[in-house]
Amino acid sequence: MAALKPTISVEVVSDIVCPWCYVGKRRLEKAMQQFEGKAQFDVHWLPYQLNPAAGSEAINKLQYYNDKFGPARTAQIIPNMQSTFASEGLQYSIGGETGNTRRAHRLMAWAAKEHGLAKQDALAEQLFEGYHCKEQYVNDTDFLLAAAAAAGLPRDAAAAALNEAGPGEALVQQELGKFSGMNGVPHFVVNGRHRVGGAQSPEVFAELFEEVLQQQPAAA
Repeated sequence: MAALKPTISVEVVSDIVCPWCYVGKRRLEKAMQQFEGKAQFDVHWLPYQLNPAAGSEAINKLQYYNDKFGPARTAQIIPNMQSTFASEGLQYSIGGETGNTRRAHRLMAWAAKEHGLAKQDALAEQLFEGYHCKEQYVNDTDFLLAAAAAAGLPRDAAAAALNEAGPGEALVQQELGKFSGMNGVPHFVVNGRHRVGGAQSPEVFAELFEEVLQQQPAAA
């Protein structure tokens, strides 16, 4: 009987409105592709809020950047992100609106628990792309439900998960405490103990995966 491929778990602490989290997703995927046939991966997205005090109302994304970083620094950030996204085959936009990400995290947590990590990862892709590339508002109900549907998730159950009294909120509260004290994202935890901060290159992830495989035998 052929041995099964070993499983490498990757927990990703992120926020949907974090552009580097989307870049990190792409770089992680490139590294995982290098191990096709050698390992399988369980990728679990966990919540982090860069601005937990954000209100429920939408605010202009560019104005938010100007207010937070100042116009001079924002003028440097935008072309840098555009170039970085382009290098990953993505198109970055500063247009659109931003706001609180709590409901997006509820949806993500519910997706993982009720429909599995693959569906959650598909949802993450829809949310990241919509917000960073298509100028979708991260707290808009129609956008969140459309993202869920595109990821193959049931719309009615997804709508219930968005509510504060729904199944997603308790999961988010629990998951936010798992890596409390973290001051930046993305943050990757491999097999529960190897930590990688920031959107590192695929080579950094690949080197770690190789090390992990050397430490664990293939499944029988």
